[in-house]
Amino acid sequence: MKIFSQFTGFDWDSANREKNKTKHNVTWLECEEVFFNQPLYIHHDTSHSLKEERYYALGNTNKHRLLFIVFTRRKSKIRIISARDMHKKERMIYYEEAQRDSNI
Repeated sequence: MKIFSQFTGFDWDSANREKNKTKHNVTWLECEEVFFNQPLYIHHDTSHSLKEERYYALGNTNKHRLLFIVFTRRKSKIRIISARDMHKKERMIYYEEAQRDSNI
């Protein structure tokens, strides 16, 4: 995706980092892994992009944990806002997109 050619790393807010761990048991390292593993699907989050452009990612960690990640861009870095396990509907979308891509 073209958006990733602009990124040079991650920018973490310490409160969000801790919230993801406490509330959803997702570590910052798992969040970053998702952006380096395939398949990865990025969608523009238009309903939550009023103050800043937001995106959500459907991807997996190195241990194949399926995560839903909300993020924005801060200069040339990815700033993760929220991360959690995918819900059933999100897993279905993820697998459908992966199946579609594998048929190309």
